[in-house]
Amino acid sequence: MIALWQTFVELLVTPFQHGELVWGIVPLYFALLLNETTPARADFRTAIQTGFSFLWSAAHWLYPYLRWGRSGWPMAMWDHLPLINLCVTLLVAGLGALALTGGLRRRFVRGTRFLGHSRFANYFMIAIFPIQSGHLPWTWERLGAVIVFALPAWALLHVGLMPFRR
Repeated sequence: MIALWQTFVELLVTPFQHGELVWGIVPLYFALLLNETTPARADFRTAIQTGFSFLWSAAHWLYPYLRWGRSGWPMAMWDHLPLINLCVTLLVAGLGALALTGGLRRRFVRGTRFLGHSRFANYFMIAIFPIQSGHLPWTWERLGAVIVFALPAWALLHVGLMPFRR
C-alpha cells in the first residue's frame, strides 16, 4: 500500500514540476473544487463543466504532438503519440464534446445523462494528467493508484467541502 501511495503522490506532484503542465492542471483543480460545491444531481450546468474539463484536458494532451505545416494549419505527429495515450485522449475528447453539446443544447443525447454528473470526473483527469501528457508512462501500478485512491479522495473532498455545498 505504501508503494501505491508513493505512486499516487508522484501523479499529483509531477505536473507541478514541469512548467508546461501547470497551465493544464490548475484549471482542472479549480474545476474539481467548483464541481464539488454543486449539487450531486445531473444537470446541464454540470454537463458544461464536465465537457469543458474533458476538452481542456484532451487539447492539452494533444498540443505537444501538433506541428505547424506549410499550409498554416497544424499537423498531428501521430507516430510520436503512444497508442494508449491516443485512445484515452480520443475517448476523453469524445465524452467532453458530448457533455458540452448536451449542456449547451439543454438536452442530453440518449444514454449520456451520466455526463451531467461532473462532481468527481476531474479527479480522474487530474490523476492521469501527467501520464497522458507524456511525462510518466502508463503502468499497472499507476492505474492501480488512480483506482485505489479514488474512494478516499472522493470521501475527503465530499466531507471537506460539505460546508460550501448547498
